Amino acid sequence: MPTSPPPLDLVLSQGSLQDFVDCPRRFQLRYVLGQPWPAEAAAPALQTERFLRQAERFHRLVHQHLLGVPADLLTRAASAEPVEAELVEAEPAEAPLARWWRHYLASEPAAAPPAARRYPEAVLSAALGDYLLMARYDLVLAYPDGRTAIFDWKTAQRRPRRAWLAQRLQTVVYPYVLVEAGEGLFGGRAPAPEQVEMVYWFAEFPLAPERFAYSAEQHAQNGRYLRSLVAEMERLAEAAEVWPLTDDAQRCRFCVYRSLCDRGRTAGRLEELEMAAEEADELEIALDFEQVAEIAY
Repeated sequence: MPTSPPPLDLVLSQGSLQDFVDCPRRFQLRYVLGQPWPAEAAAPALQTERFLRQAERFHRLVHQHLLGVPADLLTRAASAEPVEAELVEAEPAEAPLARWWRHYLASEPAAAPPAARRYPEAVLSAALGDYLLMARYDLVLAYPDGRTAIFDWKTAQRRPRRAWLAQRLQTVVYPYVLVEAGEGLFGGRAPAPEQVEMVYWFAEFPLAPERFAYSAEQHAQNGRYLRSLVAEMERLAEAAEVWPLTDDAQRCRFCVYRSLCDRGRTAGRLEELEMAAEEADELEIALDFEQVAEIAY
């Protein structure tokens, strides 16, 4: 007997799920209705664009290195990047891209043992009820002893708190999808939850990555949480013409849909967003950096 299609025609990701948790209305406008963006996310627009461009270039350099492009060639490319005054606090200064690249070359991902298998820009999808849950990884590193590390590069100027990162949907989705669908990456055998670690590596703080161990208990808990989000989405799709707005109006300062919700017309300042450490990584989400990075490859 044929089953009815799900209420929403979507492929889910950590970015879309984070939008739903942060503000169901933003999720509805962006992913359900496909509403064009009526406003800039942060001001000044030129500075915001430059920030995103720097981060995109860094991701591309690392990806090329992991694919085998010699480091000295990439170092010359990184060193040729001009210093943009809006992105540094004083002159003379090293261009952020050159600094991030130098930090990366001395980091664990670049210096991993030759026997480790590297999977850069890997994309996996796992079933989540009637939907697909997709994860795109900056790097999955499989060590000879069976450990598997998920690395994600962060270029924010300030380092977020561990408690804040622990609540992000990326910390939930990435290890969950790897365990559920990792056989597609590793040739038939997915890693056990206890073998997986999520690592946030900060280009400005290379010696202080944030690591999250994983477990079977956490995996089960994550599955329940993700299914509960899907159930709430479907409930809203069937019951509400306008999905609820976030109760935290501060988020609206950096939302491209704020004018549609009567939550202001003027974009928040870029430096305002970076004032609080716990909000620093929000910049990548507010400006849809994940989408920019995906388009780049």
